[in-house]
Amino acid sequence: VQLQASGGGLVQAGGSLRLSCAASTRTISTNSMAWFRQGPGKEREFVAAFDRSGRSGLYADSVKGRFTISKDSPKNMVYLQMNSLKSEDTAVYYCASNRYKSGGYSAVPDFGSWGQGTLVTVSS
Repeated sequence: VQLQASGGGLVQAGGSLRLSCAASTRTISTNSMAWFRQGPGKEREFVAAFDRSGRSGLYADSVKGRFTISKDSPKNMVYLQMNSLKSEDTAVYYCASNRYKSGGYSAVPDFGSWGQGTLVTVSS
C-alpha cells in the first residue's frame, strides 16, 4: 500500500476533523498528493490539492474557506484540516497521488495512486 489515509470519524455539523495521508514510498512527491471524496450515491469528486508551485492549495468551491491542505514533506505526510463541517461533507475521503509528481492537478484521471479511503460522517 503506497498511500494510507486516516482520521475520519463521526462529527457534528460545525465541527472539525483533520485527515492524514501517509505515503509509504519517497517516489511519491507530497506536492503530487491530493484529496478526493465520494458521497453516498455520488461520483468521486475533487476536494483539495497543491498548486503547481506546491506552496498553496487548490480547492473545490464547496470547501473553499473551510478546508486546508498541508504537508510535511520530510515525513511524507499530507493533511486535510476540515472546519465548519456540513452534512453534505459526509463521504469517504481518499488521498491520491497524480501521475506527474507535481502540483496543479485536480481531475480524477490525472491520479494513478489511491489510498483506501477514510469515512467522514457529519451529523446535523
